[in-house]
Amino acid sequence: MAKAQTAKTIKPTRKEKSELKSRMSNFLMFIPNFLKLLGKLLADSRVPLAEKALFAGAIFYVIMPLDFIPDVLPFIGQVDDVYLVALTLLRLINRTDETVVRENWAGGGDIVSLANSIANIAPMLLPKRVTKVLTSEVELASAGKAIKALTKKKEVLVKEIPQEEMLKIDSRP
Repeated sequence: MAKAQTAKTIKPTRKEKSELKSRMSNFLMFIPNFLKLLGKLLADSRVPLAEKALFAGAIFYVIMPLDFIPDVLPFIGQVDDVYLVALTLLRLINRTDETVVRENWAGGGDIVSLANSIANIAPMLLPKRVTKVLTSEVELASAGKAIKALTKKKEVLVKEIPQEEMLKIDSRP
């Protein structure tokens, strides 16, 4: 199926950025449908528990007025929200079957293509720091280390795993 790739070093021209903003504006109209989709996926028994936890976090992130880019900032404040939702959907698609997502989608168009398009465009519009935080792969500490770290506050709970120059987001395993 379709694969999305975003290069960290690609900088769009002014005209390209304007076109990207126009496309992203259209994608932002889908935010209510994305929230409904995440809610339906939370209730779907075919969705793994870990993915459900991520969906709950994504819903919370979208409805919270204060996040990496506050929603009070027009346009860009919503781009990070829709980007995070697209990443969580692509993660589910990579770990299960895309039909699970398609069956729960009530919006127009193909949800897999839509999520891939958002994952391609959003990093070019967001500040690099925000993109890095939202796309970083992390490794969690073991439960024992986590408890120890909470009590002593000296150990690392989450460690970022270095990424390659190219970030790849596949819609299939």
